[in-house]
Amino acid sequence: MYTTIKKNQKIFGLVLSVFMLFVISCSEDDPKPMKSDDKNLVELAISDSRFTTLVAAVQRAGLVDALSANGPFTIFAPTNQAFIDAGITDVSAVEVDVLKDILMYHVVPSEVPSSAVSSGGVASLEGAPFFVSITVDGKVWINGNAQVIETDLEATNGVIHAIDNVIMKPSMSIAGIATDYTQGATPEFTQLVGALSRADLVDAVNGGFNENLTVFAPTDAAFAQLYDDLDVAGFEEIPLETLKNVLMYHVVPARAFSQDLRDGAELPTLLTNETLTVNLVDLQIEDANLNTDLLNIHATNGVIHVIDKVMLP
Repeated sequence: MYTTIKKNQKIFGLVLSVFMLFVISCSEDDPKPMKSDDKNLVELAISDSRFTTLVAAVQRAGLVDALSANGPFTIFAPTNQAFIDAGITDVSAVEVDVLKDILMYHVVPSEVPSSAVSSGGVASLEGAPFFVSITVDGKVWINGNAQVIETDLEATNGVIHAIDNVIMKPSMSIAGIATDYTQGATPEFTQLVGALSRADLVDAVNGGFNENLTVFAPTDAAFAQLYDDLDVAGFEEIPLETLKNVLMYHVVPARAFSQDLRDGAELPTLLTNETLTVNLVDLQIEDANLNTDLLNIHATNGVIHVIDKVMLP
């Protein structure tokens, strides 16, 4: 029995020795797998299959070196599906300068962990700000149309937060967008633009990123109903002071995306001492219904939400 035990010990010892030699050999010959905190932002994105389109875009735009530098940076990173939803299925079809601007608009030139994210404007590497909203239940949105779906993917030179849409820098003001709608295949906001012009308020809803407005924009059908209610042919027959007051009643002096709205809130307006009540249960502003398909139309100087009624102060 003693002889058997000794024999087994020798066999075990031989097996253990061979195993140790194998482990040592592997550790010397094979590179160590890179940990997440060993990767810079570009390497981290490359290692994540959700960001293959983003990586291809960064490479085409010539931003690999910039985003591999010390930084730190924060990237709000659209997933592959986000690019598809934005209609970008082939980054090689996008002009390099355009692609570069789009990507830089997703980058903040500092490290911003999720714990430091707050509502408001954020300066991007592109130069223009984007705007963060935080819902009642703590969800984070950008420019009203991109939700942060994963946070704090840490790299050596910053952090990545994944988002479900590509964010685009607005290029037109509220006045410009409304005017553009009037020239579409199915014109809209013709009455709103005409009324703003008559009331000399076009400049009041024109401007750049340093201004912050929210316009609850009635449709042409909403104005048609108003004309019937007032028994007039059009905005030209509404007393000028009354028209001006009605229009200012639709403008809030703040950039309020739908995610910023709170049920029961009283929103100040450009009409002195007049407020608008938010009813999120029924999706109304005062007694006007919000058009859920036309919320968060982002402009340089604010945001447009379309409503189905002209509200009267």
